[in-house]
Amino acid sequence: MDKVFIYTDGACRGNPGPGGWGAILVYGEHKREMSGGEAMTTNNRMELIAAIEALAALRRPCEVTLTTDSKYLCDGISKGWAASWRAKGWKKSDGKPALNPDLWERLLYLIDVHKVELVWVKGHAGHEYNERCDALATAYADSLR
Repeated sequence: MDKVFIYTDGACRGNPGPGGWGAILVYGEHKREMSGGEAMTTNNRMELIAAIEALAALRRPCEVTLTTDSKYLCDGISKGWAASWRAKGWKKSDGKPALNPDLWERLLYLIDVHKVELVWVKGHAGHEYNERCDALATAYADSLR
């Protein structure tokens, strides 16, 4: 399996409000930057979409290290929350509906396609790729104002 490093971030101007996401894929010496957004969204949706779009851009199953500053994304996968919500019909342990089931469903599918290790980094702490992803995400969010 090819080894790919993915870095992602999401941003929102207001929550909800105009939002953007940024992702960087690194494979050997190759690097690809991606970004996008929505006119009315939330920060958590942008965090999930960044990971989804980056993983969906891979043309074959890969071994992926996905680095993000989103605890929502990391914990939702690493702690098994999203899989549990899905098993319970997208309900949380307290019986309330899980948020963003459409995105979690897509992300869970992509994580099954690839071998994904999630790595959390503190945001706005000088991590080169996290800072660049933040710049991509905020620029896109700002373009939607």
